[in-house]
Amino acid sequence: MTKDGRGGRTGRSTALFALWTGFSRVVGLIREMLAAAMFGTQGSINAFVIAFQVPNILRSLVADSALSAALIPVYTHLMEQGRKRDAQALLGAMVGLVTMGLGALTLIVIVLAPWIMPLFAGGLSPELKQQTVELSRIMFPIVPLLALTGLVSAVLQMQGSFGPTGFVPVLWNVVIIAALAIVAPTFPPSYRIEIYAFGIVLGTIAQLVYLWIHLRGSLGFSFDWFTPHMRRVLVLMLPVTIGLGLINVNAAVDTWFATHVSEASVRAIDTAFRLYILPQGVFSVAISTVLFPAIARMVSRGDLRGVGETVTQGVRQIFFMLLPASAFLMVLAVPVTRLVFERGNFGPDSTSLSAAALFTFTLGLVFNGASLLVIRAFFSLQMPWEPTRISALGLALNAVLDAAFYGPLGTAGIPLATSITSFVTFVLLLRALQRHVPGVSFVDMVDGFAWSTGGALCLALLSWTTWRVVDDALGRGIVGQVLSVGLALVAGSVAYLSAAIATSQPELRALAALRRPLR
Repeated sequence: MTKDGRGGRTGRSTALFALWTGFSRVVGLIREMLAAAMFGTQGSINAFVIAFQVPNILRSLVADSALSAALIPVYTHLMEQGRKRDAQALLGAMVGLVTMGLGALTLIVIVLAPWIMPLFAGGLSPELKQQTVELSRIMFPIVPLLALTGLVSAVLQMQGSFGPTGFVPVLWNVVIIAALAIVAPTFPPSYRIEIYAFGIVLGTIAQLVYLWIHLRGSLGFSFDWFTPHMRRVLVLMLPVTIGLGLINVNAAVDTWFATHVSEASVRAIDTAFRLYILPQGVFSVAISTVLFPAIARMVSRGDLRGVGETVTQGVRQIFFMLLPASAFLMVLAVPVTRLVFERGNFGPDSTSLSAAALFTFTLGLVFNGASLLVIRAFFSLQMPWEPTRISALGLALNAVLDAAFYGPLGTAGIPLATSITSFVTFVLLLRALQRHVPGVSFVDMVDGFAWSTGGALCLALLSWTTWRVVDDALGRGIVGQVLSVGLALVAGSVAYLSAAIATSQPELRALAALRRPLR
């Protein structure tokens, strides 16, 4: 996917990262299955969703993705110039700033939680609003922990080590699963939601420790926060912080409207999101994460045409991977939701509500996934204000559509607003990038989208037909559900790959390159 001889390594790194990410999503689904069976979609689980979402907003505003997106271009530029000592000093200063600054900020927010958290809880009952405050106080310490995790992950990826960063979400989920499956049942039901919250914190600590062990060399710790390089990172962080933060503010706006649909709507959208995010995490996040340092190197060398061609091929690859996933989840939203979540306190009504949200989520999956790569191209160019302005427009559009849809369409209207916004923002991001980077081919992307859509339609038809036949024959027992959905996935995948081979889609060559051993 690049012209500098790194195509094979990039492909293998993408595959390795995608494999770990895919496995982590599967383990994450197991975590969500346990939580769904234990808590359903009513009551305290809705307070938990909001209490977990708000620290994530704060994390995105001042840490993690924003931090790494601003740091990688500056660090890469220093390393390309042979200034390793300056690059290491920059990392030490960032560790100091994250630890002290976010630690203090977290303490402040914990104190002010009784006034802050009810603003996000919207239409929830007073009892659930109070529980939201209590749960948020347990989970707010993940903010500095996740910031340090993001920093260490960025360093490992700049060192070319993608395996550990791909694995840590697996570790995070395993710790939480242990809390839910082993520890929580030993407590009365009224305390189990707090055990879930403590599991989140312990899992976050575990992944940070694991990544730190895999660092080559030490990050250091310093208070030297006023160097030109630090100022450059912080200047870059401002628009990146706003841009990425707006994405999470979007989620908070969605949640606020969901609380005014019904109490169960918050959790129903959250469970649908877990299924929606699975293919995005496996494919688009993996491709974007692996290509980000490569694009940053091209920018540092002035190879803007290489940047444009890499983004074009990366977006085509994301289309190729996500369109069939969208088609499968769209036509089998109810069976998939039933198989994954319907047990314990998560009954047929919860399945119906979550499946409706999943269906409308899938309409924008491919555009949301492709936007990740385009946004990172802007970060590599050190032009983060462009995606920030577009993200602000997307936030306003999403809020307007939420307000228009949540009344007549209910729970499904809120993800529909997200999907429409994802399409609009993707087109705007792409047009903005074309103005600055030669080699970004909109025509080539449309071509890839069209061919992949044709294959996805074949997948949808064969998947639904297979599921219908097997479901009628075997019924709705757990074995019957696994076989009907599993065989539908296999049949659909064969149909999609057959269509891709018949039309000689170039993305198949990238997949073929991954047959070589992973390192």
